[in-house]
Amino acid sequence: QVQLVESGGGLVQAGGSLRLSCAASGRTVSSYATGWFRQAPGKERELVAGISSGAISSAGGSTYYRNSVKGRFTISRDNAKNTVYLQMNSLKPEDTAVYYCAARLAGTVQLVPGGYDYWGQGTQVTVSS
Repeated sequence: QVQLVESGGGLVQAGGSLRLSCAASGRTVSSYATGWFRQAPGKERELVAGISSGAISSAGGSTYYRNSVKGRFTISRDNAKNTVYLQMNSLKPEDTAVYYCAARLAGTVQLVPGGYDYWGQGTQVTVSS
């Protein structure tokens, strides 16, 4: 069993930054893959960034980013704090959504929400123009 709690969302102007946190309990965060998803009103939930488990790569985990956030968002993991972060820079109004973190016990990043086993409650990110 994995419990995930997101925090760090809020209202920011375009061009600003936010750092989302996903605090985990129940299992060591490096033992599974973590994905950051977002869902805007009327749209499907989409994977924004993901990091595989530490066992997948000698570098401590391989990462994935959707094209629209490459170069602006960075996913990272702090094993000591059992937390995964999503640093979001140069935010745009189209980044506005509820952001969720999700855990996939199989260890590899999956693009679809159905591939994840546990979910947090979500945190709202609103970017004003």
